Amino acid sequence: MKLKEMREGSTEDITSEIAKARREIVDLRFQLAARKLESPANIRKARKRLARLLTIQTEKQLGVKR
Repeated sequence: MKLKEMREGSTEDITSEIAKARREIVDLRFQLAARKLESPANIRKARKRLARLLTIQTEKQLGVKR
């Protein structure tokens, strides 16, 4: 999902994407602990995606237009 699509989505969509991103981070951390993670960069990408989603959620709550 691209940033523009995220901003156009509803609050429920963003909330569900946040839950998915958090679950993905947990799964990646378990893979890291079990030494089955292919690339540690995936954790950074997932964290950045979560941060973007949380930023968009805050923008929607505050009524910021972009």
